[in-house]
Amino acid sequence: MSKLYVIGIGYKPLDKRAREIIAGSQVILASKRLFEVFKGYKEYEAVKDKIQVINNVDETIKFIHSSLVARPSSFITLFASGDPTFFGIGRRAIREFGKDMVEIFPDLSSIQIAFSRIKESWDDAFLMSLHGGPDPEKRRRLPYEITDIPSLLQKYPKIAILTDKENNPSAISKVLILSPIAHSLLPVMYVCEKLGYPDEKITEGAPEEIAGMTFETPNVVIIKSAVSSQQSAVSFGLKENEIIHSRGLITKDEVRAVTIHRLRLPQRGVLWDIGAGSGSVSIEAARLYPELKVFAIEKNEEQIKNIKENRIKFDATNIETIKGPAPDVLINLPAPDRVFIGGSGGKLKDIIGLIAKMQTAIIVINAATVETLNIAVAGLQRNGFLVDVSQVSVSRMKKIGEGSSFSALNPVFVITGEKLSSGI
Repeated sequence: MSKLYVIGIGYKPLDKRAREIIAGSQVILASKRLFEVFKGYKEYEAVKDKIQVINNVDETIKFIHSSLVARPSSFITLFASGDPTFFGIGRRAIREFGKDMVEIFPDLSSIQIAFSRIKESWDDAFLMSLHGGPDPEKRRRLPYEITDIPSLLQKYPKIAILTDKENNPSAISKVLILSPIAHSLLPVMYVCEKLGYPDEKITEGAPEEIAGMTFETPNVVIIKSAVSSQQSAVSFGLKENEIIHSRGLITKDEVRAVTIHRLRLPQRGVLWDIGAGSGSVSIEAARLYPELKVFAIEKNEEQIKNIKENRIKFDATNIETIKGPAPDVLINLPAPDRVFIGGSGGKLKDIIGLIAKMQTAIIVINAATVETLNIAVAGLQRNGFLVDVSQVSVSRMKKIGEGSSFSALNPVFVITGEKLSSGI
């Protein structure tokens, strides 16, 4: 059986097994940078004629595919930087070739090295990558953007960032300088350049100092807040009067609570909020799970404005607003792990059909009418979902003179569709 060995290099000598694999491989693949790094290893001279330099990741994967077809029992080594499974090529390799064919030998990650250099623990840090490369489509799929850093710093005492040429230390420092949130946290930046190289360098300074400097690549940025984390202030249970909305059009508190419970949101992943309205479900979900990417899909201009204002008000930077009708605007979005449908514009059947082609585990639909309920149940069942329905009827106490009475809100059907094979 063919094997692809992904071996991390850069910070420590190769162990015995990794040396044996390199010696026995028919070909060794490396980027230009890692080729230069490997020249410093004692194993280089013995295997240098096997090394093939390919800088583009897609071309590397294509080469491996063609090599395995041409030589079905071949052994190929792919050099990676540090730990291949930490924002590295290890994940792509496993996805392309499967766990049985791929074996990974990690080195230390650049993040580990960076924290050791500044003599700080990293068990309480938030780790993120802004390393998207030149491809704008790959950049769009990054879970966080450079502008999200100030709000993340509110939640975490330290942030470690893998940078690239565009999202560089100077650009990061300028985002901090322009942010009132960051200014109140008194951040200190550490730029760790060329870790593992003979000329590695650590620079410490305030954002205002870092902004005027230039740095060699590769580098890692660590930001430390001088103010304690505000993460404990983030909680579930926003009230309707706290959320900006129009004409009473908002998922009521009690219904919102049931909806989010039924969604069973993952810590990380993608949530589509279709017919998001004011964005109340998106906001609650985004605050509960900062590492969840939330797409709030809405076609009404007034509601789009409400979503954007709520995003700013509640510092929910993991929400991205998508303007337009569903299902048309859904096609180019990342596949969702969960979907909430609060409004469908009469296209519920088509929306469910589109989602059913993806790996979505749970869909939750709110319906105010029996007609919508029937369409939802039929559509989910037809597409292989196990369906459960609850009717949420809420009465709220109100004052009448010296006494109190209860006033009923319109009941809402909460319809849950769960894939039978989801394993949840």
